[in-house]
Amino acid sequence: MSESQHPRWRTGDIVAMGLAAALVVGAGGTGLVAAARAIEDSTAAADTTTTQSDTASTTQGPTTQLYGGRGSGGPTGGYGGASSGTTTATLDTTAATAEQSVGVVVIDTVLGYESAEAAGTGLILTADGRILTNNHVVEGATSITVTVVSTGLDYTAEVVGTDATEDIAVLELVDASGLAVADLDTADLDTADLDTSGDVTVGAAVTGVGNAGGTGTLTAAAGTVLSLEQAITAQDSDGSDAEDLTGLIEVDADIESGESGGPLYDADGEVIGITTAASSGSTDITGYAIPIEDALEIVAAIDAAVAAGADTDTDTDTDTDTITVGYPAFLGIGLGTGQSALVAGVIADTPAAAIGLAAGDTITAVDGAAVTTATALSTALAGHDPGDTVTIDWADAAGAAHTASATLIAGPAG
Repeated sequence: MSESQHPRWRTGDIVAMGLAAALVVGAGGTGLVAAARAIEDSTAAADTTTTQSDTASTTQGPTTQLYGGRGSGGPTGGYGGASSGTTTATLDTTAATAEQSVGVVVIDTVLGYESAEAAGTGLILTADGRILTNNHVVEGATSITVTVVSTGLDYTAEVVGTDATEDIAVLELVDASGLAVADLDTADLDTADLDTSGDVTVGAAVTGVGNAGGTGTLTAAAGTVLSLEQAITAQDSDGSDAEDLTGLIEVDADIESGESGGPLYDADGEVIGITTAASSGSTDITGYAIPIEDALEIVAAIDAAVAAGADTDTDTDTDTDTITVGYPAFLGIGLGTGQSALVAGVIADTPAAAIGLAAGDTITAVDGAAVTTATALSTALAGHDPGDTVTIDWADAAGAAHTASATLIAGPAG
């Protein structure tokens, strides 16, 4: 892992248990692009802006510093800021076995607009390289590299679709369809053994496997199922961008940052969940995983949306209003926190920069339709695809009116 690269993680509160414990899962970089995504992405209301945090590399029997718990906010929100203190926990982990590594990938992302890198974990769903991971693992990514752990082969990955509210993303490896060919000296991609029976029980033995610390080496953390159908509010380590997740499996395994998107195995070695969060603030770490059957429902909804060529779907029981297919259209601005669509900043080498938008400008219309709020601007841009040309009207800080056409580009993932 490079010096600027960090494992993906988040913090949050355990809602169902009425506790105020920090939840840890990923780390990325804050910056102007986060504000731009929040305005331009059709899933803006559910986006989780990530923050950077150094986490110690993990080996067998290490100690690592985790962020302490946050303020004593209630179970529905109103949380305090992240504590500046840390808790040192001795982690009960081992190196993952070859069997546990089958079907698991390491995900490395470049957050090009944020001058940062990040890392996480994923699962291979199909032999031609369909990958399942958490949305926050790839959120903000401008390029994604996936390493198949069992073979050591690296692939470029593209985003098939994401659902930020359910924290699920589907990736596709580029040119992964001929991996069984002899001249590659490898077999087909191994597919993780998925348990979709839904018969997970409290007290059952489990093992979480993932790219702990973002080092590129898989570790395994054994534990037991503490409870089912748990609800948590996950958010950034600075206490912002809360996101509710429900129906989770709660385990007492020492899940670490960087393991987001990795498998939670049962005693038979079948995947029963996708790791998405873990508590910190004490010497006891509690992990949370999305049940595999729930994750696969979202995958099916994403696939249906891709097939339909739209961001909505009526053929499944899953609400797909929050699904984004591929990469969102991107203008390249960050907006202020006020009532109007005031531009807080412009990202270099984006359509916004090309047409001359600048900090202090106020966008007043898109394609002739008036926009008076950030939400209205989000709605106006959400229906467009990369490559679409839109007409932007704005007033500069001096009040002068401007109009220009901007060709939207593919924005960062998530």
